Amino acid sequence: MNTDLVISAVGRDRPGIVEQLAEAITATGCNIEQSRMAQLGGEFAIILRVTGTAEAIACLAEVTDEIEEATGLSLLTRASEAAPAREALPCRVEVVAMDQPGIVHEVTAFFARRGINIAELATDTYAAPHTGTPMFSLAMTVQLPAGTAPGKLRQAFQAFCDEQGIDGTLEAVR
Repeated sequence: MNTDLVISAVGRDRPGIVEQLAEAITATGCNIEQSRMAQLGGEFAIILRVTGTAEAIACLAEVTDEIEEATGLSLLTRASEAAPAREALPCRVEVVAMDQPGIVHEVTAFFARRGINIAELATDTYAAPHTGTPMFSLAMTVQLPAGTAPGKLRQAFQAFCDEQGIDGTLEAVR
């Protein structure tokens, strides 16, 4: 029987940091099942779902201080359970707008008010070609609960985007 452990880590970015972390996890007999990582400014952030026997997870928990010292990462660990199976329709949401504070809050609030879970979310800023205007982009995957009409939600989202002055799309994942 495998146990799940979620690890989040942040530290100064440098070459080889992922390999070092993966080696330390593998050395304890654990397996990296899922991961997301990103370079954010000069920092590196990663979140992993690691599985292993109870003994292997305990071994990994015992060596987190050594992993932090060797990698320069700050680690936070949390025991987890496998996500319950849900009947949900995955949809991709994309938003582009002139950058302004509050866009992430407004977009995520739109879905939260409707009881829609956000499975993944990524944002970025960039300069618009030719004008250099600061731009913002958001891409996320949401999970529509059973009984949610995608067409009606798409219409409501489009009206929301028009009110906010942002360009947005919502499409079922194929």
